[in-house]
Amino acid sequence: MVFHHETGEAVIHELDSDLSSGLSSSQAAQRKQQYGENRLREKKNKSNLRRFIDQFKDVMILILIAAAAVSFVIACIEGDPEGFFEPVLILLIVVLNAIMGVMQESKAEKALDALKNLSAPHARVLRDGKEAVIDASELVPGDIIRLEAGDFIPADARLVQSASLKSEESALTGESVPSEKDAEAVIAEDAPLGDRTNMVFSGCSVTYGTATAVITATGMNTEMGKIANLLEAEEEGMTPLQKKLAQLGKYLGILALAACAIIFVVGILSGIPAMEIFMTAVSLAVSAIPEGLPAIVTIVLSIGVQRMVSKNAIVRRLPAVETLGSASIICSDKTGTLTQNRMTLVKAWLDGMDSPEDISADNSKGIRQLLQYGTLCCDGSVVFENGEEQHIGDPTETAIVLAAHKNGIPKEELNRTYPRLAEIPFDSDRKRMSTVNQINGRFVVIVKGAFDVMAPRCVSGNLEAAQHITEQLSASALRVLAVAYKEIDHVPEAPAPEELENGLTFLGLVGMIDPPRAEAKEAVGICRRAGIKPVMITGDHVVTATAIARELGIFRDGDRAVTGTELDAMSEAELDAQVEHISVYARVSPENKIRIVKAWQRKDQIVAMTGDGVNDAPALKAADIGCAMGITGTDVAKGAADITLTDDNFATIVDAVREGRGIYANIKKVVGFLLGTNIGEVIAVFAAMLLWHKSPLLSMQLLWINLVTDSLPAIALGMEAVEADVMDQKPRPKTESLFAHGFGVRIVLQGVLFGALCLLAFRIGQTVTGELAGGQTLAFLVLSLSQVIQAFNMRSEHSLFRIGVFGNHRLNQAALVSIILVALVLFTPLSIPFGLVHLPVGLYLIGLVLIFVPVAVMELSKAYGLIKHPH
Repeated sequence: MVFHHETGEAVIHELDSDLSSGLSSSQAAQRKQQYGENRLREKKNKSNLRRFIDQFKDVMILILIAAAAVSFVIACIEGDPEGFFEPVLILLIVVLNAIMGVMQESKAEKALDALKNLSAPHARVLRDGKEAVIDASELVPGDIIRLEAGDFIPADARLVQSASLKSEESALTGESVPSEKDAEAVIAEDAPLGDRTNMVFSGCSVTYGTATAVITATGMNTEMGKIANLLEAEEEGMTPLQKKLAQLGKYLGILALAACAIIFVVGILSGIPAMEIFMTAVSLAVSAIPEGLPAIVTIVLSIGVQRMVSKNAIVRRLPAVETLGSASIICSDKTGTLTQNRMTLVKAWLDGMDSPEDISADNSKGIRQLLQYGTLCCDGSVVFENGEEQHIGDPTETAIVLAAHKNGIPKEELNRTYPRLAEIPFDSDRKRMSTVNQINGRFVVIVKGAFDVMAPRCVSGNLEAAQHITEQLSASALRVLAVAYKEIDHVPEAPAPEELENGLTFLGLVGMIDPPRAEAKEAVGICRRAGIKPVMITGDHVVTATAIARELGIFRDGDRAVTGTELDAMSEAELDAQVEHISVYARVSPENKIRIVKAWQRKDQIVAMTGDGVNDAPALKAADIGCAMGITGTDVAKGAADITLTDDNFATIVDAVREGRGIYANIKKVVGFLLGTNIGEVIAVFAAMLLWHKSPLLSMQLLWINLVTDSLPAIALGMEAVEADVMDQKPRPKTESLFAHGFGVRIVLQGVLFGALCLLAFRIGQTVTGELAGGQTLAFLVLSLSQVIQAFNMRSEHSLFRIGVFGNHRLNQAALVSIILVALVLFTPLSIPFGLVHLPVGLYLIGLVLIFVPVAVMELSKAYGLIKHPH
């Protein structure tokens, strides 16, 4: 069947579905088995074998393999069995490194895949006669779905009912202007995709209006599936921080190669065998360059992001984690984010009454009519399952629907008795919604919206009294909606606001409250302490918004509250001059939101912005960090945002900032640890060659130290818990270098410390034992274990003893494994091929003292303020 060429009824019949009840669960299960999940085929993940091979693409690793090959050839020529050990060991270490790299990549990919599944789109579907929200991948042909502005279209579908529907289809057709849709249209069989106005297509989005549609194709059978290559694939690019670190690695590589060249020349001139000095130079180059750093940063980021999921924040783009730590302004919506998102109707006032009436289960006849009309003009619904309420749709609408239900007026029954014949959906520019219903044989237009936009459209009713009641209710922090109506002779084919939303009779007001979240007040306090300014942006009345903001601590003495109208009247210069003093924006439009974001950005502030509607998408993109609402947010808003808050909670944004700061701090610790220890190795070998023309460490020893200290302790360090005082610091400027506040100098000084300890150990060991191997053994012991100890030092800029020495259990495990690996080559027969010897007990004790020198130095530095938090 060519679906766009048939009527909606014919399509539903062909797909064996039902407009009023949808598919049954058994039908859906059978069709899912037949058609598969509603997903596009993703490009295959790399196999572990491919990942393993990719680990050998690094230039330094290839040089090391080449050196091992040369060593193997020389051993063959010389016929020395012991000569085979070195190349075999080098290859073993390289393979072990590659295996660890594969494990790290797999872990990061699993974490990111879990995020993709969490942020998968959902759909409102009719199953077994009940409306439900399900994962879009569960849809099958024949499913009846509901669509409204802001939804991503989950599959190809034939429209059955539509009201002012427009769909953005640029991904498919290239048309930048949204396409107008009409369920009643029957299109020519050979019509091109862009002309099929009675169809909606997977991957596109609804920009305006509402609709009911029947799914005609899913997964790879959709139009998007057929031309899947047109879909924007998410690029697996590096984050800005990773790019900086990769660049740093190149600079270190150049320096290391220069040092290796000098060492090689000095070694040759000193009579050291060419192969030995060549292997030392190569292994030093490999150990000096933290080639695993970008990969480890990915692990730390992905683990941190996974940790944020448990705190109800899904991060869609890794770079957002870096930006989060810099957030200095949080612009938050009020409803559901700062409040409980459980709107409850508490007051109602009918035109002509003396005072508002409390909402109960048995309201007066007039109030019941007000609730009836209000419910008929709502798209939201309340479903009762196992004694629990499930609110579907806008919370202000579900509050009206629930109040009517409690008065014995269920929405389903109202819709059957007084069917909706036409509608003009709500949008944030008009701030109202209209329906045309057949009530007792009459065509009645019902309009609901904010009182200030409704009053000018009413020609009868006591609007002066209504204004007074509105102000009275708003002063009590209630959100107030007005309901008006009029009778018409006929239902227009194309309903227009100018025609339906004028000449109205004012009916009454409903007042609802969404109480502030208890945790939001505490979160606002944390923001203030962290140098972050919270700003409320809402569509609510300015009096209501200010009352809630004052209670939460967002609005303080000296602050201003402005309306969208006042904001429109401000020039850019005026807004820039006043923006720092404005804490509440009420009755704002999406365009206003963008102006607010840009005004703060011109002040060099990093702005986090919340949003839930399709019209919020531009503001979410304009902000440095866009935060979409997971419960009330539209799919379009979620697609434009960097972060989705699964609980729509302001406290979650603050928690996400805290985690972001913690993740950045952990990455900084890992970078400092790896660079400091690697610089120490370079200094030790370079200085020893220049001073004594001897290497304090053989190539195998250097490689083993690199294997032991670079991977496991670094990853464990990156999983350090977020420090308690991370929110006591001021926001970090986005352009601030990773090495700011003397961090780069400290890394170099730590490298000098490790180099000096290694050289001292080498000199003592050689002097006491009288042989080169004795000096190299003590140098190996001191350098390897002092680096393991350094991982503990880097856990915090506070004293290690204050935070608890063994507080990071993963680091304890990593350190234990590293110590065992060092002991393995020191005290077993493996020591012989490694060129290590047994030392007198006194030298081991000296080594033990030298190993803990970094602890003493770091603790003194922290105590005397040489290492401190940037405030």
